[in-house]
Amino acid sequence: VQLQASGGGLVQAGGSLRLSCTASERTSTYFIMGWFRLAPGKEREFVAAIRWRSTSTYYAESVKGRFTISRDNAKTTVYLQMDSLKPEDTAVYYCAADSKWFSEVTDSDRYSYWGQGTQVTVSS
Repeated sequence: VQLQASGGGLVQAGGSLRLSCTASERTSTYFIMGWFRLAPGKEREFVAAIRWRSTSTYYAESVKGRFTISRDNAKTTVYLQMDSLKPEDTAVYYCAADSKWFSEVTDSDRYSYWGQGTQVTVSS
């Protein structure tokens, strides 16, 4: 499975961006896609995830209420709508996916497939 991410950029605090990630294929009914981010000097952090079949969504506390993850079944694409952006949201954002069901959706080690990162920079 190959993942192609896009949509990063530079935005002022309070602004919005939408990230997209398209998978080359969806290999099982348990398909899950998510977003992680990596900021300078910090560890990789879970942002959000969505289960393809149930459309159950999961969010990090730091983005809950500001970010929305959704999917387009026909395009095998997941979106991350980021509103009310803060400077601390600045990071390289990576999309990830896997074909197995697992409960630890925040654990990056659980995801087998990764896209290239896309830079999000929020200026104050």
